[in-house]
Amino acid sequence: MRYQGSCHCGAVRFEAEGELAHVIECNCSHCSRKGLLLWFVPRAQFELKSGEEGLCSYRFHTHRIEHRFCAHCGTQPCAYGTDASGAEMVAVNVRCLEEVEIATLKRQPYDGRSM
Repeated sequence: MRYQGSCHCGAVRFEAEGELAHVIECNCSHCSRKGLLLWFVPRAQFELKSGEEGLCSYRFHTHRIEHRFCAHCGTQPCAYGTDASGAEMVAVNVRCLEEVEIATLKRQPYDGRSM
């Protein structure tokens, strides 16, 4: 299925394609403070439709994940990184997806705090 999403102010718009079977709920200091629920898709299945120029980056801890957020409203719609095999991935903040009922999604805990 193809999903559309955006930041709060709408300056950043994107589409992601795949099966949204579950979301990752990480307990690291960054994700827990922002309340992120993440859906990982291969980079080829993610398309930034608008707002690239309005995105800022933030890296912390190992600096392997590039957290992208809107410079206007502060929303983090996605993050760029790689999986264990080195394949490029995008972590989509499902709270930024349109027409997705968050309460129906299975949450998979991830202990990012201990990493």
